Amino acid sequence: MSDDHARFTAMYDDFRQRVWAYAVSQAGRTAADDVVSETFTVAWRRFHEIPQEPLPWLLGVARNVLRAHHRADARRSVPAGTGAWAKEAVTGDIADDVTERLTMLRALDRLSQTDREVLLLVAWHGLTPAQAGTVVGCSTATMRVRLHRARGRLRKAADSRQTKPPARRLQPFRRTNQEAAL
Repeated sequence: MSDDHARFTAMYDDFRQRVWAYAVSQAGRTAADDVVSETFTVAWRRFHEIPQEPLPWLLGVARNVLRAHHRADARRSVPAGTGAWAKEAVTGDIADDVTERLTMLRALDRLSQTDREVLLLVAWHGLTPAQAGTVVGCSTATMRVRLHRARGRLRKAADSRQTKPPARRLQPFRRTNQEAAL
């Protein structure tokens, strides 16, 4: 086995699951396997261009593959899949965990695709702002600003789901001319 083949295999083993998780979070399980396959095909063709830290580069390729899939879906008028969420261990009061999770998922759903992607790259996939910037093709400073704004919009969306508007709005008291004369 050649040295390049061994290094590629090691990279594939190290990062396949993380690329798959990114694809699932962006396009659902049905498309994830195809995205991973295409991502690593590109990685093999451009193996000598891969930076020392390959994960942001691989996720950037996966993002481009997903964009190509979305364009193809749009041309065929087939709606793209929605994000699928991995199961996680439940600790503490399950009712609180479920309520918190539903609140956050609903708040995420109210955000734009761009805001969701920025938040998920950092929070879900564990990338630094510099790595996430590499994935989406912007500078670290720009990514930090996008992340800050997306967190604010997420907080606002989550808070708006927590506070329910009153059932009916009370009208301010206004005196009529007759009442004022009394």
